[in-house]
Amino acid sequence: MTVSERIKAMIEKASWVRMMFEEGARRKKKYGMQNVFDFSLGNPNLEPPAKFKEILMQVVSDGSTGTHGYMPNAGFVETRKAVADYLSNLHTFSFTGDDIVMTAGAAGAMNVVFKTILNPGDEVIIPAPFFMEYYYYVDNYGGVSKIVDTNPDFSINLAKIEDAIGPNTKAVLLNNPNNPTGKVYTTDELDHVGRLLTRYSERYGEAIYLISDEPYSKIVYNGLTCPSIFSAYQESFLVTSFSKDLSIAGERIGYIAVHPLMKDKDIIMEGLILCNRVIGFVNAPALMQRLIPFLLGESVDPAIYQRKRDALCKGLKEAGYTFSVPAGAFYLFPESPIPDDVAFVRSLQEENILTVPGTGFGGPGHFRIAYCVDDGTIERALPGFSRVMKKYR
Repeated sequence: MTVSERIKAMIEKASWVRMMFEEGARRKKKYGMQNVFDFSLGNPNLEPPAKFKEILMQVVSDGSTGTHGYMPNAGFVETRKAVADYLSNLHTFSFTGDDIVMTAGAAGAMNVVFKTILNPGDEVIIPAPFFMEYYYYVDNYGGVSKIVDTNPDFSINLAKIEDAIGPNTKAVLLNNPNNPTGKVYTTDELDHVGRLLTRYSERYGEAIYLISDEPYSKIVYNGLTCPSIFSAYQESFLVTSFSKDLSIAGERIGYIAVHPLMKDKDIIMEGLILCNRVIGFVNAPALMQRLIPFLLGESVDPAIYQRKRDALCKGLKEAGYTFSVPAGAFYLFPESPIPDDVAFVRSLQEENILTVPGTGFGGPGHFRIAYCVDDGTIERALPGFSRVMKKYR
């Protein structure tokens, strides 16, 4: 056996997103790029803001000694201070650089957090639908994912979370805005979760942490804002990246922010910094860290994604699809017209439309459309969406 039994089992459950992406590559080669409508991967199609390239050129041209060397494992002091100042202005708390760890994206951030807080057998509650790789991040450190349903509109089902809490519960993981649904959780929802976790933390005599994964926090529509996790709960972590709001997913830069009033913050921070190193990241990419202080207020224009959302929703509604209109991110999660969402996604493939079955996100009976694509892809795909729906009416 060339790989462990555990990894073999994981391979067999491999990400539907990547499977569809690979299917897309095969079909594009066979049918031509313009004839395949690939909505499988959440890879931003917008270019980074102009300021990104401007600052990048300045940093690359800097001949100072040590520009590309090691730095403290938590990240450059000046970068962490800039992030802390940004968060202090955004939230109602005063952050310092000592509350921040720069990471290799949000995925790196979550792995560092779980490595720090989880003992084998500790449970992490995750509302579904959810980004399926969360399961693997928790499993990496001996944790157990407890998946709970959300409400039909994908809002938080507090009763389901409460039913899942037990003496082994270590954290609740939220994704706001959500991938794959585009749901933006409200201030009230987060406050209710915070009060619930406060009550059970007191009952069990140990903190149950709240982790909010927020790489889409700037991609929200119709004047919405992503509410503060820190206002909702003291024992909280924010993990995020610049992959989506700056369209630099391949650069792998993000951070962990710890609530300034977290009870055991000092030892938690020591753990995060150690784990950032020993997992193998060592530190977040130096070049990107030098850019970030100048780009914290920057973002791609979410109105562009909103226009794509509106065009897609209009066309799918006319074709007879049922869905909740997403309030953020760049995903639509319609209902499959048949119970077997995998079979329905295969029917869409016959029209060279590539989507991902909801089963891959713990949301069977739905499928995900990533509309971070050019407008022409949406326009040309809509007749195919309509033809497939007619087969099942």
